[in-house]
Parts: sequence; C-alpha cells; structure tokens
Amino acid sequence: MTRRVRLIGIGSGSLDQLTGEARAALASVDYVVAAAKHRHPGGSLPPGDSDPPHKDPLLAVRQALCDAAGVALVEVPDPPRDRDPRDYGAAVRDWHEARAAAYERVLLERPGDVGFLVWGDPSLYDSTIRVVEQVLERGRLDFDYDVLPGLAAPQLLAARHRIVLHEVGQPVLITTGRRLAEAVAEGHPNIVVMLDGSLAARDLPAPDRWRIWWSANLGTPAEELVSGPLGGVLAQIDRARERARNASGWVMETYLLRCLEDAEA
Repeated sequence: MTRRVRLIGIGSGSLDQLTGEARAALASVDYVVAAAKHRHPGGSLPPGDSDPPHKDPLLAVRQALCDAAGVALVEVPDPPRDRDPRDYGAAVRDWHEARAAAYERVLLERPGDVGFLVWGDPSLYDSTIRVVEQVLERGRLDFDYDVLPGLAAPQLLAARHRIVLHEVGQPVLITTGRRLAEAVAEGHPNIVVMLDGSLAARDLPAPDRWRIWWSANLGTPAEELVSGPLGGVLAQIDRARERARNASGWVMETYLLRCLEDAEA
C-alpha cells in the first residue's frame, strides 16, 4: 500500500472548526508532524542569546487536536528564519528547504501515514504544500499526498462581521501587511490583509478614506472584533490586540479595508 501524507486544514484550531472530512483525515493517520517555534517573551521573533526561549503556544492547540483524535504528535524544531531579509524571496526559499530537510528526516525514521495540521486553509498564505513537494523532489521518499480544505480566516472574518468582502461587482484582493501600501497605490477598493504583525493600515495616508473590519484570533475564546472608520478605531484595535495577546499568548489578525470613495451609495 502506498504511504499517504495528509495536509489537513484546521481553521482556527478548535474542534468546532474542523470539517467532518478533516476529522476523518486526522483519525486516519499514524502520527502528525508539527513545526515547533520559539518566541521572545513579548513577541514572535526567535529569541536572542540573552532571551530564554518560550514554547510555541500554537503547538498546544495542535496537541489538543491530536489528543482528541488519539494520534501522536511529533514535534520538529522549526529552522530559524530571517524576519527582515534584504531578499525576502530567497530567505523564504531557504527556510522552506530547511523545513523540507527536517520533515524528510522524521518521515525516514518513522513509518506510517502522516498528517500535517495547517492553520486556516492550505491554499492561502501557507507553505505546507510547497514544502511537501520539496520533500518528494529530494528523491528519498515516495508517497501520495492529499489536501483537506479548512475554514480560512477571510471566511471567518466575513461571517463574524456579517459582511460580504466586496461591493456589488467589485473585486477583492487578499494580500499581506508587507504588501498593503502597494495594494492601496494600485487602487484596489477592497483589501483583505493577513500576516500583519504591526497593523500596516495604521500608516495609510488619508485614513478617513477607509473603513476597516478587523479581527484577532478568530474562532478562539480570545476572539476580538472591531469595525469602523479606520482613523477612528485604531485605539480600539490596539486595546483589542493586547487583550487577545494576553489571553492566548499570540495574535493572528485579519482585516478588510474598503475604500469609502468606491463603495456604492
């Protein structure tokens, strides 16, 4: 029988967020592989020489899912990553290659079907598919893999705020905080922002042109929601971010920006 690797979208990581298909896939594997990251006491960067490493708080969420399914979790230290590189693309490629090598070692040492638990949906701002492809390309392992979709943060954002992500007949762009200024300059009227650790929307010119629907830690007990004119709710967002971080030990935020000048009357 051909060995299987299963990439399972887990939404926000709660049991309630797993689809029936994802639950069945998790129950079908022999073990789950998860990257374990370490953090500064107050942030998300790897610790420096004088900073004691803190356990990745998101690993406990994966552990709880595995415990509920009766599946072992194999922890793999995540390779270090340059968070402020001169060449962003090259830094990410190097990180993916190091991850592929680390995962390959585990799969060579341990037989059986394997699961990877992917936050949100594997199709959106996640590297797991690419990394698994690189494991195959290294040529030492042979397996089939499939992808089980999960609830993505933009879906949850729209549901929680009871909105449609675009106005009638308009497009919506999904991008990162790093690329937000570029998206605004290009004239996109509806912009969903992910992977933004510093609230890049704060630095937009003419904040009164924008309305924001913001969220943190969607689908978790520490979920926070704020909406309103961008310039008028930044202080509320700052307070909500701090509450989410204090409650969970981490913050994952997603938000929609809509240009009011382009919205239909």
